[in-house]
Amino acid sequence: MYNPSSVGTACSGTTRPDTHSLLPIVSVVVPAFNEAQNIPLLYQHVSEVLQKMVTERWELILVDDGSRDTTWSAICGLTADNPKVRGIRLSRNFGHQYALLAGLEMAEGDAVITMDCDLQHPVEMLPVLFEKWKEGFKVVKTLRQDVCATGWFKKWSSRGFYRLFSYLSGVPLQPGVADFRLIDRQALDELLRFNEAGLFLRGLTEWIGFSSCAIPYHPGERVNGQSQYSMRKMISLAWKGLSSFSIMPLRIGILIGLLGSVFSLLGVFYAFFGKIFGTGTVPGWASTMMVMSLLFSLLFVYLGILGEYIGRIIIEVRRRPRFIVCETVGSGNRRPLPL
Repeated sequence: MYNPSSVGTACSGTTRPDTHSLLPIVSVVVPAFNEAQNIPLLYQHVSEVLQKMVTERWELILVDDGSRDTTWSAICGLTADNPKVRGIRLSRNFGHQYALLAGLEMAEGDAVITMDCDLQHPVEMLPVLFEKWKEGFKVVKTLRQDVCATGWFKKWSSRGFYRLFSYLSGVPLQPGVADFRLIDRQALDELLRFNEAGLFLRGLTEWIGFSSCAIPYHPGERVNGQSQYSMRKMISLAWKGLSSFSIMPLRIGILIGLLGSVFSLLGVFYAFFGKIFGTGTVPGWASTMMVMSLLFSLLFVYLGILGEYIGRIIIEVRRRPRFIVCETVGSGNRRPLPL
């Protein structure tokens, strides 16, 4: 197999056998949810590019994340005629991150690429990712460059989240980083050791600390169908990312509580001295009720945040499987799936 050289880093890991008779295996993992129309077109583009990159030693792993259309039938049709295509069907919709994880568990490549099924991640960039990996980078990330069609709210919220995540977690995450990336086998094996619930692969890929580089890209247009990534799912992913990497929201609650106590104490002193020295405090309940309402609102907000963290603890203690595979198709040896 190919032995990537180290690029100025002490964490390059163990070297692979220098056997030039074999090319490195490339795995491409693609989660799909109601993407029946896009799957044949995706396979056509990916196979053309990979055939030029690594001739015969590649595989395409398609993960059906509980689709309600004919996505699984389209995957089965591809695997019947193409031995390099393998399919995984989850028992229900477990979410984008867990569908990615299911495919990563199955992948056997020395270099594993993850991308979406809607062709917004440009297939033409796969050789660029591959060349960076051959230079020695263990993780090759991509940075989405916003286009004019991207709404202002999505641009603002995306940049704000990455800055907030980097500040609260201490893990630097560049704005626009996507799940379109290449990861080396050594880095992937370390990533698969994580058994936590509430996965945020973008943060974990950065946290493991292997040598990496970032390549900008312009997203393409969705060919068929509509995006299944709703605002609710984006907010859920953002919260999982923040809460799984940082307890800073709880510490912010402590700080706000201390500041509120200080202001309340100043109010008590003000009322006390006004009564003693007769400075003429203005009687009334409106201001008092306003302050009480504000403090109780903050209290309940942070009780909710505390409850979220406790809920995450309960989920971890239960040790339920993070996803369930109900069916697999395709040839080739399979890596063991988690229990």
